[in-house]
Amino acid sequence: MSELKKGNIVTALYKTGKYIGEITETRSHHFVVKILAVLKHPRQGDLHHPKDVDVPLFHERKALAYTERANIPLKMVKPYDGEIDNYHLSLKKAFAELKRELTKESTPYSDKSLQALNGVQKEYELMYSIKM
Repeated sequence: MSELKKGNIVTALYKTGKYIGEITETRSHHFVVKILAVLKHPRQGDLHHPKDVDVPLFHERKALAYTERANIPLKMVKPYDGEIDNYHLSLKKAFAELKRELTKESTPYSDKSLQALNGVQKEYELMYSIKM
């Protein structure tokens, strides 16, 4: 990981989402990454019990916001040298892909996740004034 440094463009895995961002700080165990685009929208539900609906709180998970900074463990950050989509376009693509995946399934988890995504979608439309 020592080849990565401040200013590098990287992919970063955060919880269950994947992002393109810029390293703004390096620390002993993590990088601070400024989010520029969304590659994979976070999955819904409990991180510790994936695909389980019988949990105390089934989380609605939004993607990290444009220019939001997140502490990402060193091993979850990799160099990136491709094109960077506009944040809002990348969010729409990643959201649509997750929704498509969940629609293909017919499980209690996919049903509950789609319900959670409906709430997330409304928030995105209010926050960003874009139709998802």
